Amino acid sequence: MTRTYSRRLARLLASLLFAMLFLGGCTMIGASGAGAEYRIALLLPESKTARYEAYDRPFFEAKIAELCPQCEVIYANADQDPAKQQQQAESAFAQGISVLVLDPVDSSAAVTIVASAQSHKVPVISYDRLIGSPELAFWVSFDNEKVGALQGKALVEGLAAQGLSSGNIVMVNGAPTDNNSRLFKKGAHSVIDGSAYDVVAEFDTPNWSPDKAQEWVASQVTQHGDTLVGVYAANDATAGGAIAALKAGGVSPLPLVTGQDAELTAIQRIVSGDQYMTIYKDLKREAEIAATHAVSLLNGVPLVGQSEETNGIPTTLLNPVIVTIDNIMETVVADGFYTVEQICTSEYAQACAAAGITG
Repeated sequence: MTRTYSRRLARLLASLLFAMLFLGGCTMIGASGAGAEYRIALLLPESKTARYEAYDRPFFEAKIAELCPQCEVIYANADQDPAKQQQQAESAFAQGISVLVLDPVDSSAAVTIVASAQSHKVPVISYDRLIGSPELAFWVSFDNEKVGALQGKALVEGLAAQGLSSGNIVMVNGAPTDNNSRLFKKGAHSVIDGSAYDVVAEFDTPNWSPDKAQEWVASQVTQHGDTLVGVYAANDATAGGAIAALKAGGVSPLPLVTGQDAELTAIQRIVSGDQYMTIYKDLKREAEIAATHAVSLLNGVPLVGQSEETNGIPTTLLNPVIVTIDNIMETVVADGFYTVEQICTSEYAQACAAAGITG
């Protein structure tokens, strides 16, 4: 009888503890009755791409502060160094984090970070780039194969709209260590390969480096010159490097150049006619989903994705959107991603007016 009563009491206490965790946001009540602070780590891969410091980090931190005022975000950026990211993860574990949100530099190398997290009983949310481990609590990203297909579609349709029935394309792909790059490339090839245009060369850009992209495109200008009608650039940073190389090589008119991430400088290049398109991704929503799920993990709430599971991992993949000069107002401006004033500085005021981009 005593043992049965003890078991019932233990179950009751466990239920009460879970209720306090759930209703209290993220404040665990310890033996002393004081609220214990939770630590959530956010590890991002690099800073050459503007999105991470300008959007992902502040959106994530703001949502955590809203949902869990007692939570502390342990933040680090790996600057494209997988060994540095490993050290940052170990430092976070040493600081007693309860959840790790990880955007890996190297999707394969990050498996060791997940294994270490498992040994510390820390669940891992794979953020944006999928980590090659089945031991993940959640993955949130965009439909990255669709991203590449949309880039390819915009490029092919843009060339056709110019009346070009043939021509050469070079492809500036993303970093080979980034799993998303493989998906972007696959999606782009699924459209470009069946088109009227020929891919004459392609390059996997180390560390997504704009400088490396510029250097490689410069070599292609030397080889292919004015036969280039299009440049598939996997993101806006590499697009910027490609455009710099094309201009330095005297290529005129510029071929159509794709991009991704809707960086402010890319939107301005689209306004001025240097870049043809970019892909807008709702980074606020992505970061807020990651933050919300991190707090759910603290509270013991099961995670459910909005997309099909990925290798048994709950997953949410958000939809990317093509942005050209024709829909800047309906996309990045309408969503408050940028204001007209931010885009249309004095340098771009005349081009903005011609495009109907007005505040």
